[in-house]
This record gives sequence, C-alpha cells and structure tokens, in this order.
Amino acid sequence: MPLLEVRDLNQYYGGSHILRNVSLQAELGKVTVVLGRNGVGKTTLLKSLMGLVPIKSGSIALNGQAIDQKPPYERARLGVGFVPQGREIFGRLTVQENLLMGLATKKGSAPVPNALYELFPVLRQMLHRRGGDLSGGQQQQLAIARALAAGPQLLILDEPTEGIQPSIIKDIGRVIRMLADRGDMAIVLVEQYYDFAEELADHYLVMERGEVIASGPGSEMQSRGVRQLVAI
Repeated sequence: MPLLEVRDLNQYYGGSHILRNVSLQAELGKVTVVLGRNGVGKTTLLKSLMGLVPIKSGSIALNGQAIDQKPPYERARLGVGFVPQGREIFGRLTVQENLLMGLATKKGSAPVPNALYELFPVLRQMLHRRGGDLSGGQQQQLAIARALAAGPQLLILDEPTEGIQPSIIKDIGRVIRMLADRGDMAIVLVEQYYDFAEELADHYLVMERGEVIASGPGSEMQSRGVRQLVAI
C-alpha cells in the first residue's frame, strides 16, 4: 500500500475548475515529482494535500486512513510535513524559535532533533539569528528543517529551488535523496527546475490545465520527452 493515495481530486476557485480528477501515489523511500508550467494547479494540489484549501470531490488517504476532511493541524499530527512555496518562515523569530515551531504538534517541550543540524550544519551556526536575516538559501534550509522537526512520514515540498543559489540547490538535493533513501519517508516534490527534478524523481507526473497528462518512472523522463512537455 502506498503511504499517500490521492484519487480523482477536483478543486475549484470560484467558477474555475483548477484540479481535474488528479490522482497520484507516494511510496515510502520514493520521491514523486510533479511538473508543469506555471498556473497548471501544482501549488493548489499541494495545498489540497495539506488541507489548506478544500477539495470539491475525490479522496486523500494517508496510511490507508482518509484525511481529506481533516484540518491542516490534524494532518501534521498524522505525519504530513509541508514546505510552502516562498518558504514562509517567521522572519522576526530566531532560527531556533522557527525550528521549535515545527514541534508544535508534539506534546511537552520536545527538543529540536540534532539530526537537523547534521542535515543543515549552517543552522547550528545561526541558531540565534533572526530568520529574516538569513539568505534565501539559508531560509529554504530552515523551512525544510522546520518541516522535518516533527518527524513526518510524508514531506511535501513546493519549488524548493526557487531563487536559491546553485551550491545550496545541490545541498538540498542531497538532503532530499538522503531522506528518501532512509526508506521511512515519502516525498512529493513540485519543481520547475527540470534537471533537479529529473535527478531526484523515482516517479513523475506532468500537469497541464489542472490534469495529469503524463506519468511514469523517473528513469524514463528523458526517453519520454518530459523536458519538452514542461518547457515554457
């Protein structure tokens, strides 16, 4: 059974049909990449998975349990971590305080896991610096670490390379691959940077006008001409 199973998702903004019968699966130990041009519904899909926007019809199941009617905080408690587009860290809080916010679903005063500093060593050096004073790449590492703090089974990432310098893109790619290879986490990644997506994808989906128009193993992205499908 896949960790995440989404079936026939439909979602509207006003009279606009944004998601059209979108289905996908995410397995433990695998990276599922969602690609497509701007405005095709990728971010809306991720917000629907997290419960930030309601769905009109369809189903979302985590570990076989329906979560499509649960609010975002309950999905977080069940093991869903979300890194939104634009990072959305708390700029006036310190790095340490931002990481503690990631533990909000845990009872008591759980400490920040040391493993986060092993994944992103720069965060240990900047614990008492305000999040808003970090570079864009450092903020993205902080946003990912905050989502990982509670130990999610499903990690959802919305364009983590946006506005990030190449050296940190490589670091983020290394961390994503390492997390997947541990085998205890499924990762859903929306990405515009094709080469980054192709390198990480175990499975891919291409969206157009709110629909999935192509999908398959990541190893077949090149042979199936996926780059051309998502070219602007």
